[in-house]
Amino acid sequence: MCRHLGWLGEPVSVASLVLDPPCGLRVQSYAPRRQKHGLINADGWGVGFFDAGGQERSDPGMGPEVRRWRSASPLWGDVSFASVAPALRSRCVVAAVRSATAGMPIEASASAPFRDGGWLLSHNGIVDRGVLPVSRVAESTVDSAVLAALIFERGLENLGDTIVEVGTADPGARLNILAANGSRLLATTWGDTLSVLRRADGVVLASEPYDDHPDWQDIPDRHLVEVSGDEVSITPLKGPS
Repeated sequence: MCRHLGWLGEPVSVASLVLDPPCGLRVQSYAPRRQKHGLINADGWGVGFFDAGGQERSDPGMGPEVRRWRSASPLWGDVSFASVAPALRSRCVVAAVRSATAGMPIEASASAPFRDGGWLLSHNGIVDRGVLPVSRVAESTVDSAVLAALIFERGLENLGDTIVEVGTADPGARLNILAANGSRLLATTWGDTLSVLRRADGVVLASEPYDDHPDWQDIPDRHLVEVSGDEVSITPLKGPS
């Protein structure tokens, strides 16, 4: 269910992360290599990024501007995005392609990344909405959007605890999260794949490697990942086996 990618580092084009790699998200939308659940990701896509010029805004305390582009159509057929993506540059990107859970609506608002203030968040997986005690209104009725609303409500500093709580309440849930605020990437592995690539100009977190570079490393299941600057920390999530 879905594939996602996060970038933190020097400004790069969105196309270089999402469209150009030989096995990037565009290819993963129709031919993922490591996806365990579902065959294609044709039910929408989304890209969120922090405006590289945002530091020059009149109020420096506001930080970079958050931008999003989401669609309910397959990424492989979006020629408008393909024409603009090379011109979009950012230090921090969250992107995803979607395979909708059975019975869930296919609409742009259901595609990650979801947003709360200065945070962007993607969910790769599935969860029973009945175990999500969220009080705020989600961007969509789909399970991923409701989970995102709960995580935002609890705070990203509590991401690990929230995932363990939800995973305990729904043993069948798959809870791979990827979130960013412009200066940090946070991710969890809970039932699906995630890999990290440390490049000279930054760090990539991705559901699956976008090429065959030997420096890709797989993250073990049930772990929390944090990227800050060029530092990557990986810690276990303690919960039921």
